[in-house]
Amino acid sequence: MHLHTNRSLMILVAGPYRSGTNDDPKRIQANVDHMQTVALQLYRRGHLPVLGEWFALPLIHMAGSQQIGDAVFNEIFHPISIQLLDRCDAVLRIGGPSAGADEMVAHAVKKDKLVFLDLQEIPAVLHTN
Repeated sequence: MHLHTNRSLMILVAGPYRSGTNDDPKRIQANVDHMQTVALQLYRRGHLPVLGEWFALPLIHMAGSQQIGDAVFNEIFHPISIQLLDRCDAVLRIGGPSAGADEMVAHAVKKDKLVFLDLQEIPAVLHTN
């Protein structure tokens, strides 16, 4: 079933980043790739997807982080996603266990944002010309 709406939503895709990876870069990248694949599907449904990683990771690098989980990483990684939620209409929680993704959902609920747990719950945008 595909629902349609006339309004495009800005949706934060929240899923595991480090969870279950033992900080293995290849496994982390697989998590990011999964979130980006879902982001592309959202885009093709007419929405504006965002990942906190798209904002946080370049800043973490520029701020001089030496490794995942160091003080610089922790200063920026989750806080920037929480800030990003102020600009988003909704959160799509995907993937397996993740304290960080669950934290994004909790903040979304506090901020009265829509929370989706499945891509199919999100109506496609109906474009009229």
